[in-house]
Amino acid sequence: MKKLDNIQKDLLLTNLDEDGKLSCLKAFKVARLIGIKPKDMAKITKSMNIKITNCELGVFGKIRFSDLDDKIYNKLSQNFTQDKKINCEVAWHTAKDKGASLRKVGSTINNSDIKVTHCQLGCFYDEEFEKYDDK
Repeated sequence: MKKLDNIQKDLLLTNLDEDGKLSCLKAFKVARLIGIKPKDMAKITKSMNIKITNCELGVFGKIRFSDLDDKIYNKLSQNFTQDKKINCEVAWHTAKDKGASLRKVGSTINNSDIKVTHCQLGCFYDEEFEKYDDK
């Protein structure tokens, strides 16, 4: 794992929320700002005793979601496996490619039988088997 210099640490620390946690969206922003791959963010934050929170797809955190959207569910179903699992990155691309917002995709996943795998930030591999604790 790459060790952060003081400038990189400051960029990370200035993006924490009032609880001292880093939201999912800000973790992507910080990764870009400090020049690392998003998948390394969980290791870096863990080494600094910082939790990543508020997964945009509803796997962990306290984001309030709206209802399931049947059109988005149908679009996601074209990409999930037989056991109704979908890769985090694929879900994000669905939001971008299909003109749906990430929040609507997250609402649909959060209110359905779809399970998310392979967190792009490295927080979990398969949320069904690895419960991520962001408390």
